[in-house]
Amino acid sequence: MNDRKNPMTLKIILIGNSGVGKSSFLNRYVNHRFTNMYRATVGTDFLDKTINIDGDAVNLQIWDTAGTERFQSLGTLLYRGAHCCVLVFDVTSAASFSALQEWRMEFLVQGDPQEPEHFPFIVLGNKTDLSNREVSASAALRWCEEVGAEYFEGSARDGLDVERPFLGAARGGLRQYKKHTLENTGHFQITCKQPRETRNTCEC
Repeated sequence: MNDRKNPMTLKIILIGNSGVGKSSFLNRYVNHRFTNMYRATVGTDFLDKTINIDGDAVNLQIWDTAGTERFQSLGTLLYRGAHCCVLVFDVTSAASFSALQEWRMEFLVQGDPQEPEHFPFIVLGNKTDLSNREVSASAALRWCEEVGAEYFEGSARDGLDVERPFLGAARGGLRQYKKHTLENTGHFQITCKQPRETRNTCEC
């Protein structure tokens, strides 16, 4: 069990097209607030929330990113060291859903995670409160199965199913942390076999 006084910090990244509701979903989760006033994220921003996952105290450092091309150059610095990536789209926008593959590949290239085929991705469909839906849950699930991601959907506006995607991200990020970060920081002792002594068998 982890010492609650020293929670593990998990870096969670939210990426996706501009306007899909990344900031709104994050603000609803951390601060339990929602505003109809749209303000585009400039560069990056992050919020913290400490939760308990199966006895481990975990500090979620959740990074909210601008979904515009002029800020994508920040990607390499931002994505490095992430423990989980949340791909966000708007269920009323088929274009935002189609863009997820590009966002996912950009993260894998610029973030360069260890064992990319096993890196945890969460896919989050926002704005389920709206009636003009363009992306069905079944279509989103099919794509998630293809890429090995977990799928969640909800509404930042109505506060519907806001906790579940972040809990999924925390669990996936915690597995990633224990598998890679602890090893690299010495919390797990890594022992290597000593090379065998080579003896000169020549009796010249």
